Formats: sequence, C-alpha cells, structure tokens
Amino acid sequence: MKQIKNLSDLEEFQNSLNGRTVALIPTMGALHEGHLALVKVGMKAADVCLPYIFLNPTQFAAGEDLDSYPQTLQADLEKLEKIGTQTVWLPSMDDVYPDGPQITHKASDIAKPLEGESRPHFFDGVATVLARMFVLSKPDIAIFGEKDFQQLQVIRAMVRDYNLPIQIIGAPTARDENGLALSSRNVYLSEGEYQSAIQLNKIIKDMAHRHIDEEAARVKLLKAGFDKIDYITARNSKTFHSKNPDRILAAAWLGKTRLIDNMAIIP
Repeated sequence: MKQIKNLSDLEEFQNSLNGRTVALIPTMGALHEGHLALVKVGMKAADVCLPYIFLNPTQFAAGEDLDSYPQTLQADLEKLEKIGTQTVWLPSMDDVYPDGPQITHKASDIAKPLEGESRPHFFDGVATVLARMFVLSKPDIAIFGEKDFQQLQVIRAMVRDYNLPIQIIGAPTARDENGLALSSRNVYLSEGEYQSAIQLNKIIKDMAHRHIDEEAARVKLLKAGFDKIDYITARNSKTFHSKNPDRILAAAWLGKTRLIDNMAIIP
C-alpha cells in the first residue's frame, strides 16, 4: 500500500491518475468498521479510493479531547491494507496548515442549530480542513457517514457555495450488533456505559416511529444512565429547524464520552 506523506508524493500520485476518478475518504484515524465501510464505498464509486488520516486540531475547542483522541496509526494502516486499499494519504500539519492551525472558513447557517449550539467552533473547523483537503487532493467524490448527519449537510452546502466539482456521498451509519453507531470515541466507554449507550438508538427509533415525544425521550435517556443531553429532537434535514421535521437527531453524554446518532422519521 502506497503512503502519500508530503505534497511531492501527492503531486506524483495525481500525475499518475491519467483521467481516473478519485474518491476521498476523510478520517482522523482510530479506524473502525464504519471507516472501512466508507473506504469500500469509495472503491466502488471511483477508480481510485484515497482515504486520509489527519487529526484536525481546528475542530476541537479548548478542553475537548484533542490530546487524548485515540491515535493508532500502525493498526489503521494494517486495517486499510487488509481490505485492499492501494493508497493512503498521511498529510502533515505543515502541508495542511502552513501558517499554523487557524479557522479560515465559516460554515453555512445550517451549522448554527444543534451541534452549532453545543460546539460552536466545530463546523468552522470541519469546513476549514475540508476546504484545504479538497484543494490539495482535487477529488471527484468525497464520502462521509450519515452518523454525522448535520456535518454531511454542512459539507454539501459548502461544496455548493464554492461551486466545487465534487460529488458528496452519504453512506449509511455503521452499527455494532446492538445498534450502537460506530465511533472512534466508543473506546472510552466502560462496560456499564456501553449498556447505557445501546439504548440511545432504541430511544431515537421510538421517536422516529412517533411512539414517544421529545420530553419522553429525554426522560428515557436519563433513566438509561445518560448524564447530560445536549439535544434529542425532531428537525428538518435541510434547515435543521423544527418546522417540517423529517429526522430525529440526538447528542448525549455518558461520563466524558459524547455520543451522537440520528434516524429518518417514519412517514
């Protein structure tokens, strides 16, 4: 598996494409089956699949888990090679942020509700790093998981706003055998917290089927052991306001671990 480690390597890779299409798979490492599923989608969607591993500092605020975020590069590379990945991009901080990590792009207004209220810095950091990665790698396609549903829509809006010739594909949320959405942060969960965590998707599903309302869902999450609820609510999937809701979105805490999930409302 070829490793692209600098801009010279990246230029060589691009010169070797000869018109072949590229699917970019952005990751911050600590790869799990959800990431690998995105890579597999990329292998089918384009001639060349290019996952990258880059722990982006601009999407973390002070006091968040940047310093403790799991970094497992060697294991990540082995997982990618095992599924047949031919090339992986390992950008350096200097290549991505030659003037140092700083926010240079603002996300659209759909970033302001929900995640934007809980983590007001987050989507600007995502928009900043992806704008840079898109310019550097020039992909035809970029693939993101639907678990981060608001992020997916923010990225689509950014691509439209900048008129970038990139197709954004949303891949279904990967889950474990108990329905928990896969996340690199799941490794933080204790066994007891995990038993609470697997209730999240069940409660969202109850809301999506209109069996319970938002207040009842909050009560059930707290009874399940969640310590804090940022939101569990029905919103419109394009505006993220409450008018004409068609999706349930949730973010809640178990100890120091923040879990998010979502599901379309059943008509």
